[in-house]
Amino acid sequence: MSAPPVPRYGTSALADLPPSVLASLGVPGVPNVLGLPAARRACVLIVDGLGWELLQAHRELAPFLSSLQGGPLTAGFPATTVASLGSLATGLPPGGHGLLGVQVAIPGTGRLLNCLRWQDETVDPATFQPAPTVYERAAADGVRVAYVALGEYKGSGLSLATVRGADYVKASGLGQLVGRAEKALREGERSFVTVYHADLDATGHRYGADSPDWRHQLRFVDLLAEQIAEVLPPEAALYVTADHGMVDPTERVDVDTTPALQRGVALIGGDARARYVYSEPGAAAEVLDAWRDVLGDRAWVVPRDEAVAAGWFGDVAPGLLERIGDVIAVPRTDLAIVASEREPWLTRMVGMHGSLVPAELLVPLLRVTRP
Repeated sequence: MSAPPVPRYGTSALADLPPSVLASLGVPGVPNVLGLPAARRACVLIVDGLGWELLQAHRELAPFLSSLQGGPLTAGFPATTVASLGSLATGLPPGGHGLLGVQVAIPGTGRLLNCLRWQDETVDPATFQPAPTVYERAAADGVRVAYVALGEYKGSGLSLATVRGADYVKASGLGQLVGRAEKALREGERSFVTVYHADLDATGHRYGADSPDWRHQLRFVDLLAEQIAEVLPPEAALYVTADHGMVDPTERVDVDTTPALQRGVALIGGDARARYVYSEPGAAAEVLDAWRDVLGDRAWVVPRDEAVAAGWFGDVAPGLLERIGDVIAVPRTDLAIVASEREPWLTRMVGMHGSLVPAELLVPLLRVTRP
């Protein structure tokens, strides 16, 4: 089995976008890895779930996006919203900010933290994700910083971990996203505005990325990007990107009904396309062998140390290693690793993501500039 592709941290990864934007705005001490042009105002539109390969396959449904200059970046691993929003917030790979997937171990507790729902009040978001944000850095240099998204996300654990330093601007619906972004972009001498839109991803999870519903939603995303581009003030740039792609796996392996995948296992984390397996003390080798036997060549199944050494997560900061499973199982074929009893909400999903395959790992970076 060939080795999986590794995110291109430091050259053309999603984590390289935020510092490059700051550098383009004149914030000192940050590298412009992506070579973005100088600007006084920048807007980053994050379209949750808009994979590069999906966009290329449906260019006729997104004529505006398809007309823009740009190309693909790699998301980080796992290719999930949590990990990518962490990278977009900090400019670090997942190993640097510690938001290492949907469900990760809280070391020393025997519990998992769902980083999307963040229902564990004992976990402080600012401690769990302690890295400074690019929003804090921009604001410290006098840049007007705003984050435009649904009001229901404001104050959530994930938002507290990732949006520190930005003025959170509530917006419901496409019109408000455009209007609030336009207002924020025109404030201050320099401005940095992030717009986050989740509907494409939600549609894909429920109906699949190969559904008519998803294709119709893509048309609205194209309109959203076009409308934001039309209201850009002078000396501004719009960057359209995403957090991950998506696939519709049809084959399921259910951990909760497969005894061989349960022996020696203390916790099952991650999600269906990027599984973290936390073993009981002394059982890691046994768990690794069992998962390899069951999954075969349908997945990359590796010990944690091997994945870290191969650069899947980028540099892993001190104290974060134990959040990653002892064994990592990443489907490379049309497979989802579900846990029907523990995670019925995930088992019901049609569209999924998280793996290192290009359909999930590659995301667009498209650009519009105003002189």
